[in-house]
Amino acid sequence: MYEHRRQPLLSFPAFVRRMVRHALAVMALMAASLLMGMGGYVYFEHLGWLDAFLNAAMLLGGMGPLAPLTTPGGKLFAGLYALYAGMVFLVGVGVLFAPALHRMLHHFHLAEGRD
Repeated sequence: MYEHRRQPLLSFPAFVRRMVRHALAVMALMAASLLMGMGGYVYFEHLGWLDAFLNAAMLLGGMGPLAPLTTPGGKLFAGLYALYAGMVFLVGVGVLFAPALHRMLHHFHLAEGRD
């Protein structure tokens, strides 16, 4: 996926395209996760779609749900969704930063080879 250490540094326009592709992948993951969370809140807690969106977005953002949880299924869903949301956050950060970190390390490796 990325250039090998013996290959030249990726051009800046190609690097920007790579960053955009990674950002789009993270946005797709977040959108799918948000829809899954909204569906769970609508199904288990019988919330309206706007309240379900708010609760799912707050959990994905690391804040926690706003509406009080009333059903056992809703409580179980919210707990599992919170664990999932934490992992999605970590994966998203990793996917976003991977191209930049790779470029930085590749640049250092190329500079090291010139000495």
